[in-house]
Amino acid sequence: MTNKIKDVFFDLDHTLWDFEKNSSLTLKKIFEVNQLEIDLDVFLEAYVPINFEYWKRFRMGEVDKETLRFGRLNDTFNQLKTPVESHIVNKLSDDYLSYLSSFNYLFKDTVSILNYLQPKYNLHIITNGFEEVQTSKLTNSNILKYFKTVTNSEEAGVKKPHPDIFNYALNKANAEVNSSMMIGDNLEADILGAINIGFQAIYFNEIPLTEHHNITQIDKLIELKKYL
Repeated sequence: MTNKIKDVFFDLDHTLWDFEKNSSLTLKKIFEVNQLEIDLDVFLEAYVPINFEYWKRFRMGEVDKETLRFGRLNDTFNQLKTPVESHIVNKLSDDYLSYLSSFNYLFKDTVSILNYLQPKYNLHIITNGFEEVQTSKLTNSNILKYFKTVTNSEEAGVKKPHPDIFNYALNKANAEVNSSMMIGDNLEADILGAINIGFQAIYFNEIPLTEHHNITQIDKLIELKKYL
C-alpha cells in the first residue's frame, strides 16, 4: 500500500452480504411456498456451481438477466432429473428475488469494520447485481447508511471487470483512482478489474485455496485494519 487512500469501494455479494447463506435460506423458503418436495442440500450441491457459471457468463455478456434467472433453476432441476414446468420455474425465479433480501446475514465483522472505516474514508459499493435487489439488500441489512455512493452494473451499462464500471463509479463518487481502494471476493471481476485501471486492491479470499503473489489478501474483514 503506497498512495494515501481516500475512497474505499466494496463489492457487496460474497464480500459484505453473505450470499450463499441468504440464498440457501431463500431457496428453502420458495420451495415451501410453492409446495415443492426437494432436498435442499441435494439441490444446492447442483445449483451452486450452475449459478456460479451463469454469473460468469452474465459478466461476459453471454446471457441476459432473464436467461440467468430462469436457466440457473431450470438447469438444476434437469440435472437432478426432476424436471419442473416452465411456468413454475418462472414463478420460483420471481419468488426468489422477492424473498432474497428478506434474509440479511452479513459476513462476520462487516458492521464493525464499516464503523471503523466510515469516519476515515468515503465508502462506496460497486456491484454486478441487479439494482432493485441490491438496494433492498443494503437497506434491509441496515448498511446502506455507510455508503456515499452505490454503483451497479445496470446503471453503468457494463459489468466488472470492464474498466468502464470502475470509471463510472469513480466519477459518481468524485474520487481519484490513485487514492482509491477496491475490496472484493472475485479475483477476476473485483481485484484484477480494479488493478488494471489503477486502483489499489485487497482480495477478500475467505477460504484461501491458492496464493496470489503481489496481491494483498485477507480472509477476515477485520484484517482490513492492518491496511486502512
